[in-house]
Amino acid sequence: QVHLMESGGGLVQPGGSLRLSCAASGTIFSITVMGWYRQVPGKQREMVALITKGGDPSYTDSVKGRFTISRDNAKNTVYLQMNSLKPEDTAVYYCNADGLGYDMEGFGSWGQGTQVTVSS
Repeated sequence: QVHLMESGGGLVQPGGSLRLSCAASGTIFSITVMGWYRQVPGKQREMVALITKGGDPSYTDSVKGRFTISRDNAKNTVYLQMNSLKPEDTAVYYCNADGLGYDMEGFGSWGQGTQVTVSS
């Protein structure tokens, strides 16, 4: 089994910054894609940013130029640096990881979520 532990959420004023971290642990052979999603009440979960094992990132349009995703493959950890935060970034942020376990079976795991609130 693969477990994802997120940290770094909180309350920040508009224009401020936060850094989210997510560490994966368990019977992991390889993680192909790691990413961050977010969800607000009454809406579908949306992709915020993804990063491949090779370090290629992709972002949803609303965060381009403000958020940066990165990962440390040795630590099975993904980060999301969020700058110039806006009230509309307020959501529960979820970490996701897709890969292979030691048994060569694929997995897709989610973290428990961390609240990000942007408000003055």
